[in-house]
Amino acid sequence: MTSPSPSPPRPALTRPRRLRPGDRVAIVAPSGPVERERLDAGVDVLRGWDLDPRVMPHVLDVHPRLDHLAGTDADRARDLTEAWCDPSVAAVLAARGGYGVQRMVDLADWDAMRAAGPKPFVGYSDLTVLHEAFATRLGLATLHGPMPATVSFLKDGPTQEHLRATLFAPETVTRITSPAARTLVPGRASGTTYGGCLSLLAGQTGVPGRDRARPDGGILLLEDVGEPPYRLDGHLTHLLRSGELDGVAGVVLGSWHDCGPYERVREVLLDRLAPLGVPVVEELGFGHGPATLTLPLGVRATLDADTRTLTLQGPALV
Repeated sequence: MTSPSPSPPRPALTRPRRLRPGDRVAIVAPSGPVERERLDAGVDVLRGWDLDPRVMPHVLDVHPRLDHLAGTDADRARDLTEAWCDPSVAAVLAARGGYGVQRMVDLADWDAMRAAGPKPFVGYSDLTVLHEAFATRLGLATLHGPMPATVSFLKDGPTQEHLRATLFAPETVTRITSPAARTLVPGRASGTTYGGCLSLLAGQTGVPGRDRARPDGGILLLEDVGEPPYRLDGHLTHLLRSGELDGVAGVVLGSWHDCGPYERVREVLLDRLAPLGVPVVEELGFGHGPATLTLPLGVRATLDADTRTLTLQGPALV
């Protein structure tokens, strides 16, 4: 198949400033309920980085009727808005993923958040919806990275260290790879990174304004959890049929934890993505696995599928 003609690249998004020792960071729970023990342990890790964690008021809430949600939609949105607009807060971290961001994202005060200015936002999984909202509504680059009340953050040292380096010394982690990474489709391409959790991206298709989160000539990051191969096939096919993958320059694949035997998953990925005619790297080490790298979204990068590397064209944070 002939490679598609490259579309003019859209500019990278605004990069927030890096963190410094003593900075205050706010923890929010826009999705599922948070376990206090894990949260406390994650807060201790952040304090060990010489940060000042502030847990927002509703992080430990549980919705009065829907116990898959961390409190009401309005309270979760209020926590995000207030954390972002607090001038003493240098960064906002999601405590965990789960489900619920699509319910609260339109309730946040995006005008006030835009006026408050840029700061790093960290999360993955269900937070894919917020990553796209920050891109489309604030023009802001974000970090697809581990969250302080999750097992990978608490149990895996390299996961912690890669996030810490990205936040404090981002120029030291501009070349991203993984020992397990493999070439699925060879080639080399440059573009602006975007993406996240496959099922969330598919679910976002058709949302007004969503197209602005899909940069032409972009490097698409994809991962997921608990989706069997036939459902991954459906999500990818939906993105293909809707035109969401038109103009993509390259694809970076992360973990597919609890999605079934990886060889079956790999066959689906190869079948759906190889016809795009763009470079694809698999198992780059981000997402829902027991370890997860931090990958910036909204920054210019070069994907070299032959060397299995994603190289940022500048640090994730300034």
